[in-house]
Amino acid sequence: MLNICIVTGARPNFIKVAPIIRAIIRAKEQGRELSYKLVYAGSEKDSTLEPSLFEDLQMPRPDIYLGVDCPSLNELTGRVMGEFEQYLNAHPTDIVIVVDDLASTMAVAIVTKKRGIRLAHLVAGTRSFDITMPKEINRLVIDGLSDLLFTAGISSNSNATREGAEMHKIYMVGNILMDSLRQAHNRLRRPALLDKMGLKAGDYLVFTLNRRALLADTNKLKRMLNVVCVAGVPVLAPLRGEPAKVVSSLLQSPSAIHLIQPLDYLEFGWLTANAKGIITDSGNVAEEATFNNVPCITLNSYTEHIETVKQGSNVLVGEDAEELRKALETLLSGQWKSCSLPDRWDGRTAERIVQTIIDLQ
Repeated sequence: MLNICIVTGARPNFIKVAPIIRAIIRAKEQGRELSYKLVYAGSEKDSTLEPSLFEDLQMPRPDIYLGVDCPSLNELTGRVMGEFEQYLNAHPTDIVIVVDDLASTMAVAIVTKKRGIRLAHLVAGTRSFDITMPKEINRLVIDGLSDLLFTAGISSNSNATREGAEMHKIYMVGNILMDSLRQAHNRLRRPALLDKMGLKAGDYLVFTLNRRALLADTNKLKRMLNVVCVAGVPVLAPLRGEPAKVVSSLLQSPSAIHLIQPLDYLEFGWLTANAKGIITDSGNVAEEATFNNVPCITLNSYTEHIETVKQGSNVLVGEDAEELRKALETLLSGQWKSCSLPDRWDGRTAERIVQTIIDLQ
């Protein structure tokens, strides 16, 4: 029996592991001898995990909650290491799958390798090349420790090999987010608020914001928000927590930017898939925009997946209000670039991952 442990550290991770769990279940139904446990580093009471999330993703809730929740990344790392070691003491484990680049992900990776257990990194090889970013350090550590590097594209492969990863460890499996999007496509729900606002598909822009550095620079952010406000198109911003507070404090009333309640996965999926365009600082949102062929402006100078720019619908404007204005003009004039799906962004990434793990058993 192959015992697989899948570890998540934040809400977006669940969207990426849901297809893997479904692929494991299908493999078991086909007679494969494997089992899995889903572990969440946070608490069962985490407010970001809305009740509908697991139903929307058609996946079970975590088997284990480590219960770690603290603002200090260093403290969080230490506490997750301690809790995950206790998990491994109690549960036979042959391979651990970690996702993305969180402090909790790095903590789990370190404990896994100290115990001599195989480690697989999902969405490996992503780089900002900015060592001042905590997540960049996490990426370097996790990739350096991993036995299996599951990458989304050629650029991620190149990053891994440039840093000395052996070729037999690298598997270009594609973008796991596309699996979730394809699976959810026919179940996406049009948000009721669009009817209340009298908006149809293509009548609006979507704005999301979460990056701490941009939220902290309120002067720069205000200049960018002013550009968005005069776009001439309603802008829907489903923000929560600190981003909602900061943006609200910088907006003049009334504003073309409408702060709305955060949406569940299926409603947010409909909102972005049917938008005229998207303005975001989220790599995941930009990747989904490429899948949906929706113009996307990213408020960052880099992207984890350059495929979204080279082939997809994404354009990087950094934190430059003038570049944002130019990009918005192009978007609203209907002259956005043509785009296509990158290689292996076909909704079968989870199948490749699970088959690889089985073949290497």
